[in-house]
Amino acid sequence: MPEPREPDGAIAPTGAGGAMDLAATEGSTLGQTPGGPEGTGTSAPARSLWSDAWRELRRNPIFIISGLIILFLVFISLWPSLIASGNPLDCDLANAQKSSTSGHPFGFDGQGCDVYTRTVYGARASVTVGVCATLGVAILGSVLGGLAGFFGGFWDAILSRITDVFFAIPVVLGGLVLLSVVTSSTVWPVIGFMVLLGWPQLSRIARGSVITAKQNDYVQAARALGASNSRMLLRHIAPNAVAPVIVVATIALGTYIALEATLSYLGVGLKPPTVSWGIDISAASQYIRNAPHMLLWPAGALAITVLAFIMLGDAVRDALDPKLR
Repeated sequence: MPEPREPDGAIAPTGAGGAMDLAATEGSTLGQTPGGPEGTGTSAPARSLWSDAWRELRRNPIFIISGLIILFLVFISLWPSLIASGNPLDCDLANAQKSSTSGHPFGFDGQGCDVYTRTVYGARASVTVGVCATLGVAILGSVLGGLAGFFGGFWDAILSRITDVFFAIPVVLGGLVLLSVVTSSTVWPVIGFMVLLGWPQLSRIARGSVITAKQNDYVQAARALGASNSRMLLRHIAPNAVAPVIVVATIALGTYIALEATLSYLGVGLKPPTVSWGIDISAASQYIRNAPHMLLWPAGALAITVLAFIMLGDAVRDALDPKLR
């Protein structure tokens, strides 16, 4: 009489009991399930660093709060007239130093200008300086630092000595010296000064990140296959070395906004008729006892803005660094 055959697809007994047979069955089922539990199966799609970071950021309340504040600041910078109907340069000395009244919730400054309107319009200059200075510093520092870290040798040594010279220059003192001779009332001299003294920090970050990335196996494999220097830099090294630069640049954006306010307070940054929080804080400092509201609102707006960008940078750093999770 022929022996009974197992049905197709069944697992043959192992002789060690039903537990091993059950485990083998579950393992086979797990391998056939798309993604398995929590997407850990063999068929689960691999997540990149950026998709994993975005997944972490969406669940971080600090990122959500700071992002909403920054979106609001960008909105009022682009369209300040939507929430402030007045003109920040329309002043009436008859209203000088008056506190809040109907239609003027923040009161008036020493020249009789509406503090609410000037606070809203002051966001445009501060955000413009911060964003443009950060972009300039990130681009210049990343290019110079990345090339020095990739090629090394003589150019790396020269760049290192140049950055040492710039690190020795105090930022505020440098601003007092360089911007004191500028008569323009636009934001571009201040942005240019920040880029000039800010790129060495991003350059060193980019240099170290590129040196670390170019030692990885995939870069050595691309080099062995005959990939050009430009292809290795743009396709293999830059995408894996840019994360630290993004983190430092995001935190530095808030620092540049505070630096602009400091230089404007000292009288060498933005100049009237440009509306700036630093200019208003400088003008209100002499009336702090008689009319503290003149100082409170622009200083509070500046503090919230700087804090929002620093919080955003901290959240991005935690998301891009797996060791901090």
